[in-house]
Parts: sequence; C-alpha cells; structure tokens
Amino acid sequence: MAKKLLFIVNPKAGRRRPRDIFFTIFSIFSEAGYLICLRQTQGPGDAERIAREEAGEYDLVVCYGGDGTLSQTVNGLLTLSDPPPVGYIAGGSTNDFAASLRLPQDPAMAAWSIVADPIRRIDAGRFNDARFVYVASFGAFTKASYSAPQTIKNELGHLAYILEGVKDLSSLRFLPARVEADGEVFEGRFLFGAVANATSIGGLIKLSPETVVLDDGRFELLLVPEPKSVAALNDMVKTLLLQDFSGSQGLILRHVSHVTVDTEEALTWSLDGEGTPPVSHVEIENLCRGLTVQL
Repeated sequence: MAKKLLFIVNPKAGRRRPRDIFFTIFSIFSEAGYLICLRQTQGPGDAERIAREEAGEYDLVVCYGGDGTLSQTVNGLLTLSDPPPVGYIAGGSTNDFAASLRLPQDPAMAAWSIVADPIRRIDAGRFNDARFVYVASFGAFTKASYSAPQTIKNELGHLAYILEGVKDLSSLRFLPARVEADGEVFEGRFLFGAVANATSIGGLIKLSPETVVLDDGRFELLLVPEPKSVAALNDMVKTLLLQDFSGSQGLILRHVSHVTVDTEEALTWSLDGEGTPPVSHVEIENLCRGLTVQL
C-alpha cells in the first residue's frame, strides 16, 4: 500500500524559486512510494491548523517555507496523540534550524535527504502553553526576526535581519528580569536572552556546533546582561553584529532543561521567528526527544 504524504507549502516564504522545483520535489517523493496531498497556507496560523486537522491521516508531513512555517507545523503536530514524523525543506530567508541540522540548501537535495534518512527524535520546547522548535528569545534584535517585512526578507535574505537589528541600536533597552535556570538564578537587567536548540538564532547570533546537541534534553541559555561601562557596551554590540560569541566577555551561557523568566513589564517574545502576545511570566521546558523528524 502506498504511503501518504501531506506537503504544507508557504508560497510567500523566501526568495522566488522556479515553479519546476516543485515538480522535481514531487517526483522524488512519488518515486519513493508516497501519494502526495499539497496544501498551501493562506495566512498566519494556517500551517498549524492544517497539521492539527489533517496530519493524523498521513504517514509523513513535509513543510516547505521558513522556520516560522516549520514551527507552526510542529505546533499542530504536537497536539496529536500519535503525530507522524515531519520533514523540512527550507525555503525561508534565514533558515536557522536548517543550518543547525545541516540540511541541504537545494530543495531537491533536501527532498532526497527526507526520503533517504531514517526517522529520528530531537528536542522541542514548551513555552507556557505554546510549543517551539528551536528558539525562544526576548530583548534587543528579537523584534528583527518577526518585524522585517516579508517582501524585504524575500529580496535581501539575511541582510534584512541585520538591517532591522541595526535599527534597534538607537533604542537599546536593558530589561529588568529574574531568570531561573535549573535552580540557578540570574537577576538584573538584560539586553537579550534566548533559550535555544540551534547553532544560529535569527541569523544574528552564532553558537559553536560543538556546544549544541539537538537531542540531549537540554537547551542553551544565552543571556546578555547590562554592561558595566560604555566600552563594554560597545564591545557587546560589536559582538552581536559580528555574530561571534566565542570570545565575548560578560555573557552567560548555560545548558539547561527548565527556565522561568519573570519581567516587570509584559514582553513580546520571538518563538522560532514569530512574535508572541506580550507576557510577564514565562515557563520554558525542554521536551526531550519530543519531535519526530525525517530529515
């Protein structure tokens, strides 16, 4: 009996690609024995709804789009009692999670990888009642991941995030917060914070591949506290823009499974590049090997 594949496509994601690339992708899946159902998203939340309502009838779900499309798809899948594995063909502007997984950038090669590679399990995250795939972040540059217009991201790719992030430099804010991570407490004012399972965050922050293990039940917690001098601030901003945290001083990096963050004001967080409603209390939990992937 032929296997069934649900193919969720965000037609607005990333730069334009030739239409025949989808013919090639469908041919690869068809030759691997899959019957394909194509569903295109029309707006925010569609990928989550499609996955939640339809994925239970399929053997494999593949999404084509950016990390936000993947995140929405996973949110829908994780509502199911027995979700099928998910494959990812990165078609977005930055594709942080694809970079962490070292997925092929060429869509056809990514499709071949999906049908050839075995099923495996990696960590996912719970953010209060929501789910995320690879990062939850707040503070400076976070807004860049979800506020840069889609048309600009499509044309400029990673540069769009850099430009949007640079705009934030004129209004840097240090946010009072209390962060508890596996019993360790950090209290003060922070420029930026992220709980991640990826080597790249918003295209603006890089972590060493040796630091990040995708199925170890732990996230990488990165906090950028308020610098103690103007010189330290300049060094920190330079570090952010150069995307190299390896030699930076004053940063907090921990490997943790559970994080709570309390802030004086309600903050908009970024989950996999998508903005959340403002919240002042956040509980983040690592869902160890909670996501089944075929990549």
